[in-house]
Amino acid sequence: MSALVEAVRAGRSAEVVSLLDGMTDAERRAEFPQLRALRKELRADPWTAEARRAYPALHAAGTACQTGAAGVAAWIAASDMRWWSASPGVLIDLLGDRSPAWLADVAHRLAARPASSRVPYELMAGLVRLSGCPVPTTEAYVHGWVEHIGHVWQRGDTILERLRTDPHLTPLVAALFETADVGGRLAWASSEGEDGWNGALARLTVEGALDRRATVDACVARLLRGGPASDHRMFLRVLQAFELTRDEERERVADWLALASDGPSPVAAHAQSVLAALALDGELPARRLAEMSGAVLFRTEKKIVRAQLILLGKVLARDASTADELLPAVAQAFGHEDSEAQERALKLVERHHRALGTDAVRDELRSAAEQLIPALRKRAADALGGDLDAPDAHAYEEVLPPAPQPVRLAPAPASVTELAEEIGALLAADADVATFERALDGLVRETHRDREGLLEALAPVLARRWWYGADARSHPVETSFTHPHGLAMPSQALELLLATLAGAVPTASLHHALVHGTVSARCVHAPLARAFETRVWELAHRVRTEPLPFLLSTPTWSTGLLEPDDLVTRLDAYRGLGARVSETDFALALLRVRRGDRARAAAAAERAAALGTAEGKRLADWLASAPPTPTCRRRTEEDRVLVDADGIPELGDGLPDAFGSLGEPVGGAPARWACPHWHEGIRPHWLALLPEARELVAARMLGDIASTAVHDSRGEAAILPLIAESGGEAGEAVRLGVAHGLGARHPEDRLAAVDAMLVLASRGQLDTAGLGTDLGELARRGAVKPSRLVESLRTAVSTGAYGTVWETLRHTLPVLLANVATGAAAAPARGLADLLAVAAECAERTGARGEVPHLADLADRRGSSRLTGQARRLRTALTPGAAA
Repeated sequence: MSALVEAVRAGRSAEVVSLLDGMTDAERRAEFPQLRALRKELRADPWTAEARRAYPALHAAGTACQTGAAGVAAWIAASDMRWWSASPGVLIDLLGDRSPAWLADVAHRLAARPASSRVPYELMAGLVRLSGCPVPTTEAYVHGWVEHIGHVWQRGDTILERLRTDPHLTPLVAALFETADVGGRLAWASSEGEDGWNGALARLTVEGALDRRATVDACVARLLRGGPASDHRMFLRVLQAFELTRDEERERVADWLALASDGPSPVAAHAQSVLAALALDGELPARRLAEMSGAVLFRTEKKIVRAQLILLGKVLARDASTADELLPAVAQAFGHEDSEAQERALKLVERHHRALGTDAVRDELRSAAEQLIPALRKRAADALGGDLDAPDAHAYEEVLPPAPQPVRLAPAPASVTELAEEIGALLAADADVATFERALDGLVRETHRDREGLLEALAPVLARRWWYGADARSHPVETSFTHPHGLAMPSQALELLLATLAGAVPTASLHHALVHGTVSARCVHAPLARAFETRVWELAHRVRTEPLPFLLSTPTWSTGLLEPDDLVTRLDAYRGLGARVSETDFALALLRVRRGDRARAAAAAERAAALGTAEGKRLADWLASAPPTPTCRRRTEEDRVLVDADGIPELGDGLPDAFGSLGEPVGGAPARWACPHWHEGIRPHWLALLPEARELVAARMLGDIASTAVHDSRGEAAILPLIAESGGEAGEAVRLGVAHGLGARHPEDRLAAVDAMLVLASRGQLDTAGLGTDLGELARRGAVKPSRLVESLRTAVSTGAYGTVWETLRHTLPVLLANVATGAAAAPARGLADLLAVAAECAERTGARGEVPHLADLADRRGSSRLTGQARRLRTALTPGAAA
């Protein structure tokens, strides 16, 4: 071992630098193979005290002992030495005697690395300074520069002072506006006035250190390009700090129009204010104002739409000759989802329609007025002439999106190569029920047919598993599958089977897990987890001791449903092969087999009985009975409404204990933190255990789904569309799951609930009265916020489900209106006016009639609040001729 390597291993950095300074280039290159070998040795366990001590010296020595710029850059930025690297000053000192061109090459290679490589900015900047090369403008370099400039507390100066003395100010500021995701870094180090980035950049354009026109153009272009919200906020603040003159604003009218049309809300509002000032000063032609309005009035933000209509009203009041150009733009708001925007636009038309110069424009306005809500349509007809009566309500026909159809499972992979590829993909990311079950069946089949050939095909997959190899034997592999989170994901179930196939799990451990079980949790999910995991453990045991020819329980359909004729055919094949049936595999097949189609079940029962086997007789008896439906009772837990479900003794009759527990009553559950079943990927597989008993599965998952509304959790409602597509009764549990999901905190959960609602409606399985009543109770308890419910129902309405939404809301609104009418609520629930607006739109579209309790009390109130206005609108829609 050389003196250099010995010093590196001991972590004596100062000695390493001294030794390197006395070496020639040839001597340094001769040391590099030993340094590379040491790096490989340390990389095997980089967290030891020896490794942490050696890494900084190794980082410095390896950098100095290479002559290629690419190799040096790769060594410096290596991820294995990132946590214990040499200081930038040491590296610059070691590289300082190289040629400027070589140093420039290294600097630009390091700057080209992703920002996540965390190459120190001080190192890159030092190499740029030594080489005299043009400054890099990559993402990594700009991010580092921003952080360096922003750390003013280190030197006691300001951002403005640092920027003034930066020799590369112009190219780096230009790059700043081109770099993605830099807004958050700027905001972190920014402050008000000239001490912040926005004030400093503005001041530098005034002083002439930065070209003002180019900098302003770059900032506007950055806003036009879009990006994350943090970038929008920061660069808008920079733009406002420039305090543009009227001439500068006038030069960029096209940019303001684009930002007002398509920019994020804060940016659009700023652009709108600039254009409004130009318009009110007569510096924006009516044609341009109409162009702007045509885009802005399609935006959903009510404040922006209201501001635009106010601006149009002011311009029309000043110059009536602009009516022919501006009133058609005003009419764009006739189709806005906000009825108040429609009414405000109509008032402008009523006020200025006499100034119209041509009948063609009047006809255009009359045509646009057909989009108005019925309560406003008559007023438009009075102002514009012609017949604008509401369309025939009896002509309405609900057209719901078609419900997804279950997909028939394809046969198991035809070759071990294809199977190995699918298993590799499944281990990387959990898949749906169909993909998982198909791969599972293929694994069982190929193990029975050609175990050695399967192992050979799986070799690349196995080589990447942590438990594969001699070094894993110091840690019992089976313990990784028996702890509370052992088979929490489908991929882990496959992992257990692969580990068993490769001989990494002892047979005794498989037998112990099968006999004693591995699910110790006593949460509400435990029966579902126990059934899923017991099946996998028995399959693993049979893989080791007596491989199955194929699985009986592989579903026919993607929902988990198994056709009875398919199961009879498989049992017949087992009889012909003389194979012993797996107890849990057969039990799951019974739970999955279709019994709801009584005629098909009866025909299959005759075939099963004719097999003459115990399993055939058991299947025949099973098919003779209809699938059970649990009896559910509502209960409250904090502000949630959950269900208790009676037990189903049939599920425990003649089935293994792990499957019989599925029929246990559903009741109270321990605290959420005590449940280990948090992974969302396993839930579709639980649902596929009982594809004709979704109500029972939904009862066990309801607490999780409710948390998306009550505790603002994320992702638990993703199972709702699959529940809606499954079979069996859709009762209290399913309905309450959808109700909580419609009020979830996160948009993706609300969207899943809307999907479930529409699927149930398309299948004729949605109890709208029950769902509406549930929503009213949940909203009264505070579990579901009306403002969130509005977003969900608007999404449903956008698909055309006006009738479904109305039939739901007519049972929800009385509860919320009662609180307002009786004074039970200190103030109307936030979002109630919007909920009434959705209900009114649905009633207008469908021609619904009747009364909603307490609606008249609210509609008869004095005043012109939005809540009262929407109540009057709904009453008018439900009772034609009522005073608006």
